[in-house]
Amino acid sequence: MIAPDHQFFPFISDDLALKQVVDAIRNEMDEYIRKYKLNSLVLGISGGIDSALCAALLNPVCQQNHIPLIGRSITIETNSSEEIDRSVKIGENFCTDFQLMDLTPTYYENCKNLILLDDTMLSKMRKGNMKARMRMIVLFDLAQLYKGLVISTDNYTEYLTGFWTLHGDVGDYAIIMNLWKTEVYHLSKYLLKEYNSLQQEALQLCIDATPVDGLGISKSDCEQLQVQNYYEADRLFYEYFVEKDVALETHPLIKRYKSSDYKRNNPLVTARSKFI
Repeated sequence: MIAPDHQFFPFISDDLALKQVVDAIRNEMDEYIRKYKLNSLVLGISGGIDSALCAALLNPVCQQNHIPLIGRSITIETNSSEEIDRSVKIGENFCTDFQLMDLTPTYYENCKNLILLDDTMLSKMRKGNMKARMRMIVLFDLAQLYKGLVISTDNYTEYLTGFWTLHGDVGDYAIIMNLWKTEVYHLSKYLLKEYNSLQQEALQLCIDATPVDGLGISKSDCEQLQVQNYYEADRLFYEYFVEKDVALETHPLIKRYKSSDYKRNNPLVTARSKFI
């Protein structure tokens, strides 16, 4: 089971450290683009803080390499008008190629192929996973067409809780995977000063928004994780991993961390030693 080591604590929050994070992410992305001669970066934009931060980080990198940042907001049935509005504002203000797409009719057709659907949490999760995988079909096709790659938007808190869909909302290059959700908020606020008023407004809307998966599984991420907010989630991880608070073994967040271990070790591979 993968657990954070002490390099992940304390949380990065001061301006000097945040600048180092921004520079490191952008420099590595720049080097990767040049090394592999990429012609584009593709980003799914949900209207949430994670994809908004990725757009803000990548915008100048794509500009200096003269390649498009291709953004797509892909709505499917359960996305609220507020989510869609935020995603459009991010896409139009940070991407060079942006479109709003609705895959709801295709989703309804695909649901006909799923058996035993009802109103249980299991069915909601199954349908939510299908939505995530449908979105990735579109994004990876764009990346292949325009000789680029798909950007992952997951953060470290989501990684530990298994809060993503296998073979779904996972891309090629995870630029914020080693940032706690707390740090995602700090970094997003830090980047506000880089941009014009319209870009600031778009980013601030995402900072202020209630985190939600957009899959129709629950009203918010924190409802599923059974915490008040992501700051509480990260604090609980700190207390569990660093302060060794064994009483947290029974907390739903820690139980979710343990039960999602299979996702962080996927695919399982049969060892060659087993058959020779």
